[in-house]
Amino acid sequence: MAFKFTEEQLNTLDKSFIVNLFLQLQDQNDKLSGEIQELNKKMEVLIEQITLANKNRFGRSSEKMTDTSQICFMEVDGTIVFFNEAEAVSDLDAEEPDTLENKPARTAKVVGKKDADIKDLPVNIINHYLTDEELVAEFGENGWKQLPDAISKRYRFIPAKVEIDEHHVGVYASKTDDRIIKADHPKALLHGSLVSPTIAAAIMNGKYVNAVPLYRLEQEFSRYGLTITRQNMANWMIRLGESYLAVLYDYLHQKLYNYHVIQADETPVLVNRDGRSAGSKSYMWVYRSGHLYTDKQIVLYDYHKTRNSSHPREFLRDYSGICVTDGYQVYHTIEKEREDLQIAGCWVHARRKFDEALTVIPKAHQNKSNAFLVIKQIQAIYREEGKLNKLSSEERLMQRQLVIKPLVDALFAYLKKMEPTVPASGQLRKAYTYILNQEKYLRVFLEDGEVPIDNNASERAI
Repeated sequence: MAFKFTEEQLNTLDKSFIVNLFLQLQDQNDKLSGEIQELNKKMEVLIEQITLANKNRFGRSSEKMTDTSQICFMEVDGTIVFFNEAEAVSDLDAEEPDTLENKPARTAKVVGKKDADIKDLPVNIINHYLTDEELVAEFGENGWKQLPDAISKRYRFIPAKVEIDEHHVGVYASKTDDRIIKADHPKALLHGSLVSPTIAAAIMNGKYVNAVPLYRLEQEFSRYGLTITRQNMANWMIRLGESYLAVLYDYLHQKLYNYHVIQADETPVLVNRDGRSAGSKSYMWVYRSGHLYTDKQIVLYDYHKTRNSSHPREFLRDYSGICVTDGYQVYHTIEKEREDLQIAGCWVHARRKFDEALTVIPKAHQNKSNAFLVIKQIQAIYREEGKLNKLSSEERLMQRQLVIKPLVDALFAYLKKMEPTVPASGQLRKAYTYILNQEKYLRVFLEDGEVPIDNNASERAI
């Protein structure tokens, strides 16, 4: 138990002793205050992490933008340098929607949609008519006339069926020598195997398009009277991939190098059987043509056990141009190693950091926060970019320079002005650090009309 002085004891103490005691208490108080402040900061960071984790687990994943008409900017000497915080939003007390996602507009019911949906399907006409005897019995002799048919339509689903194609190939031998020939016939996909293009396509569609596990496909085929084990199907997919799809993959890889702009991303995947312990983390990389090239899209995947820089370095070895990525440092390292590769940044990732910072702020204070103001400015950039979708790359570049570049300049001027006021830790500091470190890469789209503003196309592909 700590010792405590009574009032009588204090009255008897020497003045110099009391002064020394008071100075010690001051030092202790300063030390404890510092420790409390440090603990409060750590607690705030933990609360932010818990709030963000709950949002990622239970909250909405949409990051769609809302209306951005309330953004204002400050002009100095004829140049927009930053938007003024006090004037950025026309009414800070206005009620904000619960989500940043746009509400879909109600559309009128389309007349004739049912007929349009089935117009390309083959029609099997089934007639239902009364006989002449039935008509005479009902109406009497010549007591009736034919009206237009009443027509009703219904779907008919024809379940899949399996047949065996038995190829009889003519074999011919010469009577004068040992020469033997066969009639022309289609080559088997895999030598000695029953697999055909149709069954292989069915397995690929079920497994890789509809995500049906092989054991369920095995059960489905069994109901058709087919005995195809999941081991058979797995072997077929591997061998067909190596024999046929690998050739196509290599061809598309080379074709991808012809694009001035490509996009790249990677995501962790769990693989249970690759020589490591179950649940070991691996990575799937995706490389695709820039999504503004809408006529000929190429999307390629590249699986590796690690996230090492050697993987994109090897894949992009013979590529020259611009690659749009997130802020992963590996891409920037590769760019520094080469003179013919330029990395462009992703504005969605930049905005996402501020959205995370906004999430940890109580709703009542969100629309007055620094993160909210930055998000609104990024919305303004996206609003103007969205108007350029149908333009040519030359026209898009001109509009970006004329309209969007001043908005980007304003945003970074504001960020650099406010950065000293941002707390040293927490989600807002992470957002500021990310976007300021990425400024060089985030500005690339302003210099080239073929570069997309973000890397969303790669994220959707993966």
